Amino acid sequence: MGMGVPARISLVTLGISDVGRAERFYRALGWDVRAAADDGLRVFDTAGPWLALYPVGSLAADADVPPPSGSGFRGLTLAVNVATPSEVDEALRTAAEAGGTVVRAAERAEWGGYVGYFADPDGHVWEVAHNPAWPLDESGRPVIP
Repeated sequence: MGMGVPARISLVTLGISDVGRAERFYRALGWDVRAAADDGLRVFDTAGPWLALYPVGSLAADADVPPPSGSGFRGLTLAVNVATPSEVDEALRTAAEAGGTVVRAAERAEWGGYVGYFADPDGHVWEVAHNPAWPLDESGRPVIP
């Protein structure tokens, strides 16, 4: 019997419409490109899985699925947890200055945290959260009790 699917996320790939614009946006967040290819692939280093950007048409063709229509919400969010509420505010400000859109201003959450959301230039939605019940480990990953 096989191992099944390992419980880990190695890489998250976002389909993008403009490689240069997306690369500039993520670099302006302070993220570093670790790999780049002529076909538009850009891979960023994060404390979690690698974040890859790839032209949306090429990504859809590679997966043998139709490309999405438009840049609206796709039923998926990505999250960055931070240590303090002020870091949530700073991250949202940085994303907006980089060309993103704050889609939900930061506010206290009913569960005791502090949360806001931004979208990158292609409409990929990111949550930025401070959760006092989930402290961050040395790599910045939330410790979930």
